[in-house]
Amino acid sequence: MSAYILRRLLLMIPTLFGIMLVSFVVIQFAPGGPVERVIAQLSGSDTGATSRMSGSQSGDYAGRGNEGAHGSDGGTAKYRGAQGLDPEFIKQLEKQFGFDKPAYERFFIMLWKYIRFDFGKSYFRDVSVIDLIKEKLPVSISLGLWMMLIAYAVSIPLGIRKAVKDGTRFDSWTSGIIIIAYAIPGFLFAILLIILFAGGSFFDWFPLRGLTSDNWAQLPWYSKILDYFWHLTLPLIAMSLSAFTTMTLLTKNSFLDEIRKQYVLTARAKGCKNARVLYGHVFRNAMLIIIAGFPSTFIAAFFAEALLIETIFSLDGLGLLGFESIMNRDYAVTFATLYIFALVGLFVSLISDVIYTLVDPRIDFEAREV
Repeated sequence: MSAYILRRLLLMIPTLFGIMLVSFVVIQFAPGGPVERVIAQLSGSDTGATSRMSGSQSGDYAGRGNEGAHGSDGGTAKYRGAQGLDPEFIKQLEKQFGFDKPAYERFFIMLWKYIRFDFGKSYFRDVSVIDLIKEKLPVSISLGLWMMLIAYAVSIPLGIRKAVKDGTRFDSWTSGIIIIAYAIPGFLFAILLIILFAGGSFFDWFPLRGLTSDNWAQLPWYSKILDYFWHLTLPLIAMSLSAFTTMTLLTKNSFLDEIRKQYVLTARAKGCKNARVLYGHVFRNAMLIIIAGFPSTFIAAFFAEALLIETIFSLDGLGLLGFESIMNRDYAVTFATLYIFALVGLFVSLISDVIYTLVDPRIDFEAREV
């Protein structure tokens, strides 16, 4: 097992390098940049998300072919809206954000710092990236852990029940609900929940934004708990939708495969109770595929669904931080969060393989060629 773990750890290096390289190249050619954001703020131009997605020629490399069209402005010709600004000021901005160096040099400098877990400071908040992540992490942990707990607590018993009642009316109507729920995007369902239960158009049962109320500090301890879950209700329902449906069908199919095997028929023939057969024999073997789905559920809980759900419900977590850093072209935060998320995802995938061997010692990863 140790040799397999070592091979997986070594494979993480090129995987992480490829993720960072592709992301770096894509971002370099995307419209807008930190230098242009400062220029736009100075000139009073719109710096909203819609203006950046409108296809304007305002990337870090945009306009470089038109330098001659602006005379001898030098550095200002590279940036839209920079005409009339002091070229020396533009050069200072480039140096401040590190754009005075070639792209390949910036990339390898960034990698060397990230290897040492030196993520630097945010471009626009004057605070270290690590401190920002620590500040936002509790919100994302709350959402992610509760979402995973709810998804597993509901999906596994429901999947087992569907496997036992396969082909019955119960299995048919629950499958219909699951298929419909799976087809609805999480962010669209979140908007629907807000309109129905938080927007005031129909009902005003739940808060529209935030993780706690403004007077949360003055509430007694039991009211704090109720207020916390009151704010979490709609985001958790929206986030759990896709994970719940996927996990339920995965559990059902896994149990169906095991129930039809010979050892189950033998256990029943010897007089074992149905509960003993399901949870004493079938459960252990059927849970292998559930464990295999844990990394994807974990990553979706913390990094995928969180981005849109936290933005919609204005929850100040890692998802909202990532969204704002991309929109504001805060590359220091964008690349640091991407690096950390990718690293965590790779390690979680490795941990799931280790759990495989703990659940079923018959699995031997040493014999596999990674």
